[in-house]
Amino acid sequence: MVTAAATAPAEARIWQLLEEVSDPEVPVLSILDLGIVRGVAIDGEQITVTITPTYSGCPAMNTIATDIRLRLLAEGYTKLVIKNQISPAWTTDWMSPAGRDKLEAYGIAPPIDGTATGHVLNLFDKETAVRCPLCKSAHTHLVSQFGSTACKALYQCDDCREPFDYFKCHS
Repeated sequence: MVTAAATAPAEARIWQLLEEVSDPEVPVLSILDLGIVRGVAIDGEQITVTITPTYSGCPAMNTIATDIRLRLLAEGYTKLVIKNQISPAWTTDWMSPAGRDKLEAYGIAPPIDGTATGHVLNLFDKETAVRCPLCKSAHTHLVSQFGSTACKALYQCDDCREPFDYFKCHS
């Protein structure tokens, strides 16, 4: 019988490897930055990675599952199960602070962190400004509820005039 203490180093290694798997739609984010990995379980030689889609029907989930499988296979892990878990639903509050910083540096306005502010911004909220990731101005406006992917909205900065994606909040 394999004990929890014996699987701890292997589980830690799996988490390290998952940090190397990028989100296919926003490649500066790892799937851990995005907060979609819900768990890693080891039962003998079988490894189960549980992931939650950012929204129902997310087209990137098959690619993410394949990328997880390929990364773990490359390290010699051959008995793999990638499990999708849809409840509880993913929320942008699961994104890491480092992930939010990476989004902004990449030119995408990160979602407002509801866990830090106590306020969750929804797409139609007029009280909270979406900050421009380029010039950092709070003088922005919504151009379209739909951005480059379904999880983003298109905004424009009123100061620098540049358009930018805003990663929509989901709570």
